[in-house]
Amino acid sequence: MTTRQGATDRAIGGGADGAAQAAERPSGHRALMTVMCACVILVFGMISAINMAVPKLSASALQPSSTEMLWVVDAYAIVFACLLIPAGAIGDRRGRKGTLMVGLGLFAAGCLLSAAAPNITILLLARAVTGAGAAFVLPNTLSLLLGVLADERKPVAIATWTAMSGLGGIIGNAISGLVLQFLPWQGLFLTVVPIALLLLLLTAKVSPRTATQDSPLDPGGSVLLAAAFVGLLYGVIEAPERGWTSVPVMVALLAAVVLFAVFVRYELRHPHPLMDPRVFAEPRLRAGALGIMMSFVAVFALFYVNAQYLQYAKGFSPLLAGLGVLPLSLGTFTTSRNSLKLTHRFGSTPVVTVGLLGTAGGLVLLALATPQTPYWLYVVYLLVFAVSTGMAVPPLSIGIISSLPASRSGLGSGINSSTRELGSAIGVAVIGTILSFQLSGHLPQSVLAKGDSVRHSTASALAAAEQVGPTEHAQVIRAFTDAMDNGFLVIAGAVLVTSVLVVMWYRKKPATAEATADATTDDSEAPAPAPAQD
Repeated sequence: MTTRQGATDRAIGGGADGAAQAAERPSGHRALMTVMCACVILVFGMISAINMAVPKLSASALQPSSTEMLWVVDAYAIVFACLLIPAGAIGDRRGRKGTLMVGLGLFAAGCLLSAAAPNITILLLARAVTGAGAAFVLPNTLSLLLGVLADERKPVAIATWTAMSGLGGIIGNAISGLVLQFLPWQGLFLTVVPIALLLLLLTAKVSPRTATQDSPLDPGGSVLLAAAFVGLLYGVIEAPERGWTSVPVMVALLAAVVLFAVFVRYELRHPHPLMDPRVFAEPRLRAGALGIMMSFVAVFALFYVNAQYLQYAKGFSPLLAGLGVLPLSLGTFTTSRNSLKLTHRFGSTPVVTVGLLGTAGGLVLLALATPQTPYWLYVVYLLVFAVSTGMAVPPLSIGIISSLPASRSGLGSGINSSTRELGSAIGVAVIGTILSFQLSGHLPQSVLAKGDSVRHSTASALAAAEQVGPTEHAQVIRAFTDAMDNGFLVIAGAVLVTSVLVVMWYRKKPATAEATADATTDDSEAPAPAPAQD
């Protein structure tokens, strides 16, 4: 038995015999896989679902500004990203099943509070609580799966788990479109509460208990990492309204840099660090983290504007807009499920390379979209983008997980998941910033005269334009799509530049013998002839 397999066995409930008992119950594995995948769909579905609600929320009695709307969307993702690594570490040290159940309870409570929110402040607080719950859920789903599966089945489990994020986008968009077609925005959150509670009960029934570790938690590292993330995203989100050179924005961005530096120094000296920065010496872990983050920057930038594009520019109802994004999610899900076959045939590095380049290319195609673009052509652009991201992400995830021992699978899951959520938050912040900044510079004067609120809110600008005339209404929609297209081009350039680093790091051989042994499973679905060399 290998060192890593031994660590995996010890991590399964019931002690040393837990893995053997679990291995004898394949039906138990299937039930666990089903429930864990449903949890992943739930937390990712909420990210895409809120984007579908942006038009209704913008026009609601809460009257959020464009900056407040960004915070409503991003509060969930920011807290999600900030707590993923601490939540994974808590699962490793205090038990993954219990940590996951706490997360589902918090998730349900946050959604209930969101539906009852009387103002933007309470809604932001509720979204933060929901994000905290999601953070305790996501890394522990993968850790529980990896704890009961044999080594040869782990790559398939990781690919399936990754594909669930795409399926979460499908279900999140479709269900939110259906709900918002007939109910106010509060109905979206109320729909989720019973689903989260049902998954909590199922988790209690099918999940194994895991052994705990004696090492203490690292609250200092958790606070430093969370503060650095918040500072970075605060600066990006507030910049359009306050200005990039304003004191609050500059202080926030500078504080983020300083806090990240302090976090690294603190963790290097801590006897039981939350995340030892030296793990990033492993090139495939580095490549996976950066590649996944940039992929999700692109994905969630698209999610943020897609629902608005289909409803504002194409005139789709919420239900049709929810269905209209299905090609994007279906393309990602289908390709993710088959990515291991591609890596087995061609090698993982070519698959990652083509996937990242295709992601940038898909964004460039999407930047061609105008109000007059036929929906079928827009679907072609979506599919190019979706197939590419679905191709790249699974081997990048496997690169992260295989770089760490099984006893630290919670940390690996946390890094894997936090880079996704950090990318999600940055993507929404960046595209929202570009949208807000450029929109104000391209609105007709007759619309600008209606008040300052129209400068940074497409919903407010369209409402004002309806009072002026059809020509101005068309100009506002064109200003929106032009800003959207420019945002896609900026993000495409960032993905293209960073993909060079990702591919360079990903091609390097693992630094340790243990990582090398695990990396041989990266390109195969099960024991089989050796895959093509990278």
